[in-house]
Amino acid sequence: MSFNECLKYMQPGYYRDGDLVLGGFLPFYRQPYNSEAQWKFFVTRPRQNVTFDLLNFENYEYVLIFLFALEEINRSPLVLPNISLGFRLYHVTPSVFTTLESVLGWLSETETPIPNYTCQTHTKNMAVIAGIPSDFLVQAGALLDLYRMPQISYSTFDPLLKTKDHFSSLHQISLNDSCLPSGLVSLLIHFGWTWVGILVSDDRKGEQFTWFLLKEMALKGVCVALIQKIPVTKKIYALKDAPYLPRVLDSSANAFIVYGEINILLTMAAIHDYNCITHKIWIITNRWDFSLILVSDLLDIFHGILFFSHQNAEIPGFKHFLRTVNPSKYPEDLYLTKVWFSAFNCSLAGTICGEIHECPPNASLKSVTVDRRDVTIMKSINDLYNAVHLVAHALHNMILMGEETRYQMVTEDPGLLPWQLHPFLKSTHLENSVGEHVSLNENRNCASRYEIMNFLNFPGGLRLPMKVGEFIPQDPRGQGLMIQEELIEWAFGFTETPHSGCSNSCDPGFMKITQKGKPICCFDCISCPEGEISNQTDSDTCTECPQSQYPNMERNHCLPKIVIFLAYDDPLGMALASTALGFSVITAGVLWVFVKHRDSPIVKANNRALSYVLLLSLLLCFLCSLLFIGRPNTATCILRQITFGVVFTVAVSTVLAKTVTVILAFKALTPGRTMRWLLLSGASNAVVPICSLIQLIICGVWLGTSPPFVDIDTHSEPRNIIIVCNKGSVTAFYCVLGFLGFLALWTFFLAYQARNLPDTFNEAKFLTFSMLVFCSVWVTFLPVYHSTQGKVMVAVEVFSILASSVGLLGCIFAPKCYVIFLHPDRITSKGLRNKTCFEDK
Repeated sequence: MSFNECLKYMQPGYYRDGDLVLGGFLPFYRQPYNSEAQWKFFVTRPRQNVTFDLLNFENYEYVLIFLFALEEINRSPLVLPNISLGFRLYHVTPSVFTTLESVLGWLSETETPIPNYTCQTHTKNMAVIAGIPSDFLVQAGALLDLYRMPQISYSTFDPLLKTKDHFSSLHQISLNDSCLPSGLVSLLIHFGWTWVGILVSDDRKGEQFTWFLLKEMALKGVCVALIQKIPVTKKIYALKDAPYLPRVLDSSANAFIVYGEINILLTMAAIHDYNCITHKIWIITNRWDFSLILVSDLLDIFHGILFFSHQNAEIPGFKHFLRTVNPSKYPEDLYLTKVWFSAFNCSLAGTICGEIHECPPNASLKSVTVDRRDVTIMKSINDLYNAVHLVAHALHNMILMGEETRYQMVTEDPGLLPWQLHPFLKSTHLENSVGEHVSLNENRNCASRYEIMNFLNFPGGLRLPMKVGEFIPQDPRGQGLMIQEELIEWAFGFTETPHSGCSNSCDPGFMKITQKGKPICCFDCISCPEGEISNQTDSDTCTECPQSQYPNMERNHCLPKIVIFLAYDDPLGMALASTALGFSVITAGVLWVFVKHRDSPIVKANNRALSYVLLLSLLLCFLCSLLFIGRPNTATCILRQITFGVVFTVAVSTVLAKTVTVILAFKALTPGRTMRWLLLSGASNAVVPICSLIQLIICGVWLGTSPPFVDIDTHSEPRNIIIVCNKGSVTAFYCVLGFLGFLALWTFFLAYQARNLPDTFNEAKFLTFSMLVFCSVWVTFLPVYHSTQGKVMVAVEVFSILASSVGLLGCIFAPKCYVIFLHPDRITSKGLRNKTCFEDK
């Protein structure tokens, strides 16, 4: 009899008796996916002889891990001593009818399901362990909940199944994936993918995941280009012609997050028919139910996808178990016989079919698969292992609660009821063989770590999942995402890290401006304003440079400013200093000439002492301009303004005194003694100290309230820092100028009135012209001074000081020097009438 003929007489159930029995609803079979996306579903009862399309090791590993966990427990003297755990294994299918029939068979413990009936004299069925496919949890949960039969799910955590009103007997052992959206968004931010498409199943789970994902994306500034909900349907062949596929194909987003049931993955396969999958980056999670399809056939079309998976440790002893397990050891296991024959084309003696062909001497399942195990089922297998151990420990704790219960167990009348197990399942905590803490605490926030895999699919059937990073949600260092980008093999069509954005990135030196009516990820790039920079790509704002720096031409970084001031080695400063020194020498020379010819009538005229004072004040005026040149400090800032105000006040008040002297001299010739007394008493000389005292009082108030100080000007010249003297009180500064201007205007008015008085040495005309020059200079100074900035402003003030001083020196003393040097005969002219009136008294 051939092997296939032998299998026709074998029942597809798998059962081993024990003191207590666990039910395992596991996916034994898969069906291959073909390129036409045609799908066949089997609505076949287990008792009928059926040839399933495919039984491969990837599915059968669920059975092996179940057996391995039970054998560990039955060998352990610490868990359920003297009590054996048995099992009943059932194949789950996508058929609701078959699912309910299997559950009824488990409850009644008969081949033919009989509702509300059990053929056993005592209850041995204690719990059901299931989870894949996920539909089974919902379909069977309602029926099992009628009997309060504990159901432990090892599939991906589903928050919707936490509703105790509908699933009060269902417990989930998998960790919550509430941190998964954060990990996905962190990956998007790392690669700069701000324009992302989302494919989710059109159900409550997809809706909830989308809500959490959108919330996290909004916090991190990631925009959604497309949200496509895939209908939850068993008619997979209809997906190929779905109307939403063109939207996915035409989307400008290159990165897509995929979450949901297996039909979404089949949709992606349908997209492959449009030659699109090689031009998109797919980011998928481990929430996949591959129990109905051979993943290796489906993933043949993928290359370069990024895959979030729970970190899984290798279960100690499982590899050794795979080396020892064979059909002779478990002769009642029909499925193991099938897997063995499929792997080695033989069967062993002692099995139901007997020995068919001679098997290799080193044949073992270890060589078939652990290294080929698909990453998509790793977590489910580990959780299945933990679920079996958790139920065993809960049973152990329940039995230990009372010696009477244990005594009844020995007498084969344990009286244990499945519903009594619920509180023990919730309170049981254990540490498995790999050091992981296992419990059914469904309030756990999220998984402690995710691995990021890069799925590589090469010609010739070579498929390689490569770990390229990991995400730790609660990393104390704040570095939750770690990526080795150099290890990533991108999808075909990308030669470098792909770009997925609504707009092209803004280079440094530019900032983003959101386009009106579009998401924040759609933007235009504009250059940073004057004085601001951006040194990052896609900067939201530009930042001002520090006061000591200025932007470069590209406006992507700041350069240090040059500190400048009106220095002596500066051409402008050198010219002004030379001019000041030159006229100082000239003024000193004029003073020497006047002292040398002090007894000449032209020097004695109009009060010789006032001429000396005026020359000395003009000399100081020229020299005080040097205080405005050079690096400012506190002393020079105070001296330059105070000295300027006081010295010019002395000079102008001296001119005023000379003008008053001329007027008094001619008024004294008329009858009357008052004018003559004023002239002879030297009352005009008192003008100088009085005016100077008033100016000193103004300067004293200035120094006492808000004196000048050293300041920096960072705005006048963008690339320079100008060290200037801040005037402190602007009001006091203009009071000084105002008083000086008042004296100048009054002097000009008096000199103008005396300009036509006859006399050989009458200098009223020269005084008038000198004050006209003086007033013109300072009236011109005010608008020019306020229209300039920086060191030019200082230069304007120095120029005004020099120009006004030169005007006084030239207009008043140049004619006298002309007479002294070129017409010395006029010095002794005897035509001087009233000469003595002008002499010093």
